[in-house]
Amino acid sequence: MWWTYALLSAVFAALTAILAKLGVKGVDSNVATAVRTVVVLTLAWVVVAVQGNLAAVATIPRASLGFLVVSGFATGASWLFYFKALQAGPASLVSAVDKSSLALTLMLAALFLGETLSLRTAVGCTLILAGTAVIVWP
Repeated sequence: MWWTYALLSAVFAALTAILAKLGVKGVDSNVATAVRTVVVLTLAWVVVAVQGNLAAVATIPRASLGFLVVSGFATGASWLFYFKALQAGPASLVSAVDKSSLALTLMLAALFLGETLSLRTAVGCTLILAGTAVIVWP
């Protein structure tokens, strides 16, 4: 089941890049990010409410809440830089560099979460980064 969700995430991420590139034309990238953020915020809370999970917010452990807040700051920074990059460069190249976050995530997961970084994973990370370089190199 996770595979289906991950694939849908990739499809919507691709759509996000194209739609955002169209949306930032003639608009300050930070304003564009703020508009998108309001939409995401609204959608997320509507889903939580429809599922009947509003009360679950009060039961989030303090440590988890802290990590979620810091994660929110990281997401905000990512989106601000992403929209600025989209405004300045081609969506195909910006998206390629942005997706190199997969390799960075694999390395950070091994470092901070103790997840296995096998030879296979290390080779995959290297190929992702090399592929990104091939795509964006002039």
